[in-house]
Amino acid sequence: MSQVPATPKPRRVLIQAAAATLGPRWTYEKLATQWSEQEALERRAHSRPGPVQNPAVVFLTPLVGRHHVDDWCKIEERLADTVESFRRQSSNRWQAVICGQDRPEGICFDEQVRFLPFTKPFEGNDKWAKLEALFRALPDLGVASGYAMPFDADDMLAPGAVAEMIERKQRGGYLVTRGWVLDAQSREIGLCAPQTLLHPGRKAFWKMCGSCAAFRFDFSRDQRDAEYLAAVTSHEHRMFPYLASLAGRRLSPLQQEAVLYVVNHGENFGKRRGRVGFKTRYVKRFPVTDPGTLARIEAEFPMA
Repeated sequence: MSQVPATPKPRRVLIQAAAATLGPRWTYEKLATQWSEQEALERRAHSRPGPVQNPAVVFLTPLVGRHHVDDWCKIEERLADTVESFRRQSSNRWQAVICGQDRPEGICFDEQVRFLPFTKPFEGNDKWAKLEALFRALPDLGVASGYAMPFDADDMLAPGAVAEMIERKQRGGYLVTRGWVLDAQSREIGLCAPQTLLHPGRKAFWKMCGSCAAFRFDFSRDQRDAEYLAAVTSHEHRMFPYLASLAGRRLSPLQQEAVLYVVNHGENFGKRRGRVGFKTRYVKRFPVTDPGTLARIEAEFPMA
């Protein structure tokens, strides 16, 4: 399974308007839609989420295969930093599953952090095939209800993120609108946040990084949420808010800079697509220079 192309924005507007006015069933039957949109419309019609009860957060991490990279040890080190950011959470109501061909060294796998072997033969970039495998395995983790968050193996989570999600109990899930971007070469840090009149051109975090959405799931009645989320995450991350809204599960912004996105470390997936240059330029355009803020970032992400 390769990444599925995004629905053009004008088409998204049409599909959303039809679902809101003519209903999800009419939209499903009459309009040409992608697999993800069909799953979202099915969820909208049959499974509006109710109150959140005893949620947990599940992080689902696709790990690049050793055969795709130049320096496997760097991949393992970055992944260890990611897992350490999970273990530093102020709330322990989380689990993480890492999916890949090669079981990494230096990770303490236990009841909270598990490894899912990826054995499917695949040519080319298999990130989205691994995400599909992870979401299809979600019902087997023993977590009946909560939030599932695709999380890249080189990003890091702020220590209060899980606690905020668990305490606020938003019915649809969460969207990371504010976060940090670290240039691993220059060690400069930029702020991602929605643009304002004073900061035109600034970008919300979810437009920059795939570790940006925690989707609500509930297996108390059936396991269809796993199929729906596998479909949603077959796209680039900029489709996430649209598909969640189409499903009647609008994502609520987290109220903190929840994720640190590390770029330009030599093994970024974006490097293989020629996208790192834009992000390093973004860091220079919107740098964090306040000493107090930099000290807070260092305290929250000492492994970076």
